[in-house]
Amino acid sequence: MDIALRPTRGGYLRPFGCAWFIVEFLKGNGPEGSPKIDPNAGAPMVDIHYQYKTALHRTYAEDAVAPDEDERKRKGLPPFTVEEAQERLQRYLSRIPYKLTKMRYSSFCRYFGHLKRLGWVEETGKTEPSGIQDSYLPAPSRVYYRLTEVGKKATLAEVSNPLRLLYPEYDAAYFKEKRKGRQYYSKKK
Repeated sequence: MDIALRPTRGGYLRPFGCAWFIVEFLKGNGPEGSPKIDPNAGAPMVDIHYQYKTALHRTYAEDAVAPDEDERKRKGLPPFTVEEAQERLQRYLSRIPYKLTKMRYSSFCRYFGHLKRLGWVEETGKTEPSGIQDSYLPAPSRVYYRLTEVGKKATLAEVSNPLRLLYPEYDAAYFKEKRKGRQYYSKKK
């Protein structure tokens, strides 16, 4: 199977997709440096979101270290030692605001709901109390989720765009026609 190296319209927006991360995380694979979990026990939605954002930050920081390494190579200096590379990585990580990268928690909940509607994730039945500040009313319990058999068998194409499965009437031709009426740049005469 051939996979295109060039992105489709829209470019490289994120280093990896949210649905792919959720599926791999719930499989227990520990994608992009996240911790490995027991696939049968699952994880709460809040923890999955946090690990997704943390993995995005790590990837962005690693991408920021790469030009520094290239600059050293261009100047004829030796490459970074492991300690120097980790120090730079930590420096870049500390500079990234939590809300910089996309997918706020409300958007994540909506997206996770799409995966539930597809039947890819299900509740395990395990819950635990939330740890919200003492001055608030009791919060809902944290619900654990795991992958279903359908979610485990999802192909890479399905995982890359789960909304296409939910809304097949909105295909690529629909969005192409929608974009025709928009002007994305000012035309100079």
